[in-house]
Amino acid sequence: MSKQSKETSTTANEAKTVNSRYAVVRWWQRFTIRHPELAQFIVFTVLSNGVTILQLILMPVLKAVFNGTSLVGISFQFWMMGTTGGKPYYLFDYAAGNMNQGGGGGLAYFLAVEITLLIAQVINFFLQRNVTFKSNSSAWVAAFWYVVAYIVITVLAAGLQGWYKDPVYNFFQNTLNWGATGTTIADFVTMMVNALISFWVFYPIFKVIFKQVPDEKADQSKSVAK
Repeated sequence: MSKQSKETSTTANEAKTVNSRYAVVRWWQRFTIRHPELAQFIVFTVLSNGVTILQLILMPVLKAVFNGTSLVGISFQFWMMGTTGGKPYYLFDYAAGNMNQGGGGGLAYFLAVEITLLIAQVINFFLQRNVTFKSNSSAWVAAFWYVVAYIVITVLAAGLQGWYKDPVYNFFQNTLNWGATGTTIADFVTMMVNALISFWVFYPIFKVIFKQVPDEKADQSKSVAK
């Protein structure tokens, strides 16, 4: 095949690729017009999954950083809810000690979890506001309610961890005898639970706080035209 023929073939393939991309874009635009609510939910889901992946990457990094500090030896047990089996039950229960050695991770584990959630949700806020819901309402009002939702998620996640954290870590670390690998898998389970809570709590809240306010200038122009 001559050089000119190769260049022609390459150009044709590139044109097909571009046309395919435009076809997908046009299909998505039509789909969005016909099914706006479903399209919005799909975009929300895709972005939420992206944020979840970020959490799964960030969590072990932050945990490794904090595990190298004295914070592991500091207990963070807050908001006593009662007793179970004669022992106090805390909503936020992070006993001192490395989790690989039977401890609760201490303040180190608490900070790793919460900082991961905080970073992920700040990114999620801007992505969902600007991309999914294309909101032009007050960012400060939306941010206030977003913080309220974040607090609710934190409390719900902490409450659930009180039920499943110890059994999950014990299962992967001791029952299966996977040691450090079991700890990593248990971390993954924890992040997935937090992500699922975030997903179902945030979507209805976003529908309320991320509104599209009519453009006053556009409205005035329409009035003048009439």
